[in-house]
Amino acid sequence: MKYRCDICGYVCDEEKWQTLEDCPMCHGAKLFLKEMVNEESQEKSKRIYEHAVLFAEDNLGVSKDDSVCIDCGICKQTCLSKCGLSFGEYTDQCLICGQCILTCPTKALMPRDEVTNVLKAKKEGKILVAYTSPAIRVSIGEFFGYEAGTFLQGELVRALRELGFTYVFDTTFGADLTIMEEATEFKKRLENNGVLPMFSSCCPAWVKYAHKFYPELKENISTCKSPIGMEGVMVKEYFAKQDNLDKDLLYTVAITPCTAKKFELKKEEIPGTDAVITVSELAKWLKEEEIDFKKLDKSSFDSLLGEGSGGGVIFGNTGGVTESLLRCLYYFMTGDPYQEENISFQDVRGFENVREAKFLVNGQELRVAIVHKIGAIKELLETVKNKTCPYHFIEVMNCEGGCIGGGGQPKISEGQDKEVKAKRMEGLYQKDQQDKIRACYENDDIKKIYDEFLLYPGSEIALNYLHVEKDEKNDI
Repeated sequence: MKYRCDICGYVCDEEKWQTLEDCPMCHGAKLFLKEMVNEESQEKSKRIYEHAVLFAEDNLGVSKDDSVCIDCGICKQTCLSKCGLSFGEYTDQCLICGQCILTCPTKALMPRDEVTNVLKAKKEGKILVAYTSPAIRVSIGEFFGYEAGTFLQGELVRALRELGFTYVFDTTFGADLTIMEEATEFKKRLENNGVLPMFSSCCPAWVKYAHKFYPELKENISTCKSPIGMEGVMVKEYFAKQDNLDKDLLYTVAITPCTAKKFELKKEEIPGTDAVITVSELAKWLKEEEIDFKKLDKSSFDSLLGEGSGGGVIFGNTGGVTESLLRCLYYFMTGDPYQEENISFQDVRGFENVREAKFLVNGQELRVAIVHKIGAIKELLETVKNKTCPYHFIEVMNCEGGCIGGGGQPKISEGQDKEVKAKRMEGLYQKDQQDKIRACYENDDIKKIYDEFLLYPGSEIALNYLHVEKDEKNDI
């Protein structure tokens, strides 16, 4: 029996195949070495994919090392299967989601480096401030031998302090702010015959997709900034004043699972964050500094913009934004605290690409939909265009599984994708279950920032700092 690589056409016999971990020619996964139907034909096969995407040099999220690119075209096939985008070798349609990074067999694709900028700022005497997204707490351990889904928040905070960050905050706080504002916006739309359905606005790859292909739906997208967008501006406009710090001396760094955040936070209308580092960049940096992650003691987030609620933690999972939104909306509409015995959100959880659920709140039936993978949303978007959509709220995440499957996350071995992502998701849901505070309106730090600075959700100052104009939000 002979085997042939579907990517480059390399041929070997069974004895050689048994010893291989990957293709010795293109370094594609062993999965691509398939049994040859016709053993007599040992010529190299035509590649199953035609040519790699030629990324623009100014792509803000993804960089490419042409010296190791084998032009296999798996990146192009990934974009088609994950995002539903089909284009020629040159494109300005790239959503910068980084899914191609996770499937590139030769590591030619990688998140665009920003660690160099952070090190430069540190050398210049800037005060380094980090804030961490929830999804990386259940994935960073995979770089250091932990099982997928292991929750390593304390170790992550300590690692960042070891790298020289003076302050480490929790982006889950920004998620709580997002829900306070988004639930207020949604409630107003429901009560005032506003534009529905309302789309979530946390995923920059989704927002970019909507702008490019469905610009007529821009009024449907929430004006709320993403959690990182809110976190960054609150660090510089609120925290700096509270601690009597010169905000110009602060160098703020978002630690994320997402390459598209590098693009989003470079936009002028979303100030506050100076650099974005993916968890894969962070792991590489830690290894270069010879910091043994497994030997780190735990540390806690700094106060004032400290931990968020359990609802903020599950933002990292597909369906998490919707669940957190509904927990808050239930309180806003009924005046009663969210209790699982009163309303259960199990229907929004899961791994199907499109899920739907119905909830009765104050006698009003609310219909929601949850979508992950852009390629799965086209049919639904057409119903919104045609005014036949039955939903009130739609959550969209570009990456499969949500942020736990982001382009800056650890690569997953072939065939283990759903298993690993399920473990990451469960790690976040377990943290939510353990938290005493599971809804944003219960968070004392959230109450404090409104009392002292923002006044109330949807106030003029909140709109100024935490929202963007509709035209700006979609001009990306």
